[in-house]
Amino acid sequence: MRAIKWIMAACLLLLSQLASATEKVVVLSSYPQEVITPFEAAFEAAYPQYRLEILWRHGRDAMTYLHQPHSAVDVYWTPAQRNFAVLAKEGAFRKLDIDLSGLPKKIGGFQISDPDGYYVASETAGYGMAYHPAELKRMQLPIPTDWKSLMSPAFNGHVVMPVPSKVGYAPMLVDTLLQGYGWQQGWDVLKQIAANAILADTPSTFISDDVGSGREAVGMTMDFFARSAIANENPLRFTYPEKVGYSPAHVAIFREAKNLDGARAFASFVLSDQGQKLLLHPDIRKLPVRPAVYASKPKGYFDPFASAQLASYDYDAASGLMRQELISALFDALITRHHLELKTMWSAIHQAEQKTRNDPRLQEARTHANWLPLTAAQTNDAALQQTFIQRDSRAVTLEQQWDTEISKHYAQATQLAQAILGAKP
Repeated sequence: MRAIKWIMAACLLLLSQLASATEKVVVLSSYPQEVITPFEAAFEAAYPQYRLEILWRHGRDAMTYLHQPHSAVDVYWTPAQRNFAVLAKEGAFRKLDIDLSGLPKKIGGFQISDPDGYYVASETAGYGMAYHPAELKRMQLPIPTDWKSLMSPAFNGHVVMPVPSKVGYAPMLVDTLLQGYGWQQGWDVLKQIAANAILADTPSTFISDDVGSGREAVGMTMDFFARSAIANENPLRFTYPEKVGYSPAHVAIFREAKNLDGARAFASFVLSDQGQKLLLHPDIRKLPVRPAVYASKPKGYFDPFASAQLASYDYDAASGLMRQELISALFDALITRHHLELKTMWSAIHQAEQKTRNDPRLQEARTHANWLPLTAAQTNDAALQQTFIQRDSRAVTLEQQWDTEISKHYAQATQLAQAILGAKP
């Protein structure tokens, strides 16, 4: 009996010594378990002196937690771009003094990491189009190769488009078109796609579900939503446009980190060849940010760095993040609240174009159709951005003014196009 007690005491002592030999690294993240688990296992195998403690908080909950008294957190690792920009501005992070060689800060001209070095992209997701091959074939529609493909009247009623004020990933998608094509042309592309589209104001996965079920032929979405639907045997495919937009996730070390060495080890592991290759796993399927990793990518896996060589464009991520609410408000004014008018207007214009290309009223109609209440420079005004972030009374007044002007311009464009249609040949 004494021998059994002695063995038990020895085992407890050994377990206690093993536990004390490891140091915890506290990581704040919103990643689902299928992403966390493989990284946790691989990191602890590579660094047995550390064990991860995952503190799960989604975007807004994370900011609420961090702005209240809380236990020290070592690392922030999550896809929440706005949070990283705000926290860096507040001085919450320390500069990442780890080896970042082989990690570009941009994909082509698309900024993915903080230029000042307080947070670094750890993976990215791409915006593109989920499509139903059988539905496209049935309707004799081509597979879209770029966003502009969806402007064709042939796609009318067969596209689903997310509303940025309702669907979390959509503000950045909209802004990539505005920066990729330029302010005026970007809105022209968005409005003509919207004239063909059903607007989705429900969670993002519904777009993949709508396309997968065949209710719509094409949906504007993110690659990992589509990949998840494909993994669940939905009969859809995904294509990246020539001007691809990206939504990077980041890793940063908090200034208040208690386990600084452990934090550096985890951040280094996430960005290492080994950590980046985990992203290629069929259960994760994210886009690595270390270009060298793509040499071992599965067949057909998208390489954003190779794509950027074909259609690169400059993207100002800081500007895009700060004007998100303002862009969403503009989208609702130009598209969401006037969707029926928009559809009627572009239908009339396209029909008028079939009749003639030389009537000066056609250009006048397009001028009214493309009218915008703000310039690109005005959307970068910090005070105006705060008005829409806070949703104060000025925002309501501005939206009312926009609605009046937009209705007037859409009505004038429609009347001009209908006048062309009514004219004798």
